[in-house]
Amino acid sequence: MKKKKRRHTTAEGEATLLSEKRDLSERSQARNESWADAGTYSCYQVSGARSITRLLQQRSFAKMDKRAHDGTVFNLPMGRAQAGTREHTHTQPAAHINLAGQALSPLSTSLSDMPEPIKMLYLPETMANWPWPRMINPYYEEVKAASNAWFRSFNAFKPESQRAFDKCDFCRLASLAYPWSRKEHLRTGCDLMNVFFVIDEYTDVEDADSCRMMVDIVIDALNNPHKPRPDGEILLGEVTRQFWALAVKTASPSSQRHFIESFTAYLESVVSQAADRDSGVIRDVDSYLANRRENIGARPSYVPLELGIELPDEVFYHPVIVELSIHIADLIIFDNDLASYNKEQAHGDDQHNILTVIMHQYNYDIDKAMAWLADFHAEVETKFLDGLKRVPSWGPAIDRQVEEYLLGLANWPRCNDCWNFESGRYFGSKGLEIQKTRTVQLMPKKVNHDRDRRREDVDVPLVDI
Repeated sequence: MKKKKRRHTTAEGEATLLSEKRDLSERSQARNESWADAGTYSCYQVSGARSITRLLQQRSFAKMDKRAHDGTVFNLPMGRAQAGTREHTHTQPAAHINLAGQALSPLSTSLSDMPEPIKMLYLPETMANWPWPRMINPYYEEVKAASNAWFRSFNAFKPESQRAFDKCDFCRLASLAYPWSRKEHLRTGCDLMNVFFVIDEYTDVEDADSCRMMVDIVIDALNNPHKPRPDGEILLGEVTRQFWALAVKTASPSSQRHFIESFTAYLESVVSQAADRDSGVIRDVDSYLANRRENIGARPSYVPLELGIELPDEVFYHPVIVELSIHIADLIIFDNDLASYNKEQAHGDDQHNILTVIMHQYNYDIDKAMAWLADFHAEVETKFLDGLKRVPSWGPAIDRQVEEYLLGLANWPRCNDCWNFESGRYFGSKGLEIQKTRTVQLMPKKVNHDRDRRREDVDVPLVDI
């Protein structure tokens, strides 16, 4: 489908677009106010006498008293974070600034003197009302050093691409995701994030047949962590083997089973994504989410939450627990695709992004797609919070483990959103600024982007906005 291209060559056209953006911002603000009116969700019942208040306040806030917060102090009721060094404020685009970032004068210059308009993307503040605040593991720096040293030993990238990879700071993502984990379990989480993204970089430029070959090697390494890998094999096999051989030393038996099952499903979805790429197909929203829930890697990313506990399969695969995990995966997808769209469209890799899917399915422009996704995000948030009411009880011992696991799930959307802006993955060095302003300049198309480089020569682009 050929996308409609909107050009604004007059002040009137710019004012019209700005009016649309203000309307989007006002809709977002109205939704935020309606959520605020609903309260802070301190009364949600998890099961019988167990409440989400206990899950949030006794476990989350008690843990926060013991852990480092990386400069941010959270001492208000749920959902109301008082920031020390980082504020989460909703800033609307200024009505008196044009698309090129210039002040509008009452006396307009001639059309020939006007600069070419610069397209600005407005990122909805989707996580403004999520009740779980940002936290980070106090072992972050120590474990990051060890995990990154291990990963660099494989020489997976050329120096320039390794520098771009390092700026993504995947160990920060793990440390935000597992703020209460012991040091050895955080190491598993950090190593896992490095494994995820090297697989992502290597397979994103391959066709389905090549991805199939790579995925089969990784699956074999995962199931045989103590078997030496063949000489000359692509390094993904040895990276995976070493990662899992270390992880199983401190992982509970149930978490090992869950990881092998979920990571295998993730790998199969990578092949499906490559097949879509080969054929040029753009899915609809439902089929996209069905694939992306595996492809985003959410389920294997939940496993570090259970490395130190034993959740029986009848609990782990209970329909309510599965439903809650799906809602969290969807929130991760939405915010990841919002953040990554600019980079992906610039490099011609936005076919597998929900914003592209929405624009294609509903014939929307990017602004309407953003608004549609923000509304969908709010619906899924509500579904998750409502779903917590229906979690059954399996007795005190199991219930404590379930609470710990659910708390970890609830933290994932917050961690994902924070990492999107704190790392250099999507916004370069301007992430924290964009997190506040919610506006970002649309990156130009990288027509010379080299997608013919493979494996160790693969190009990991450095974002510069």
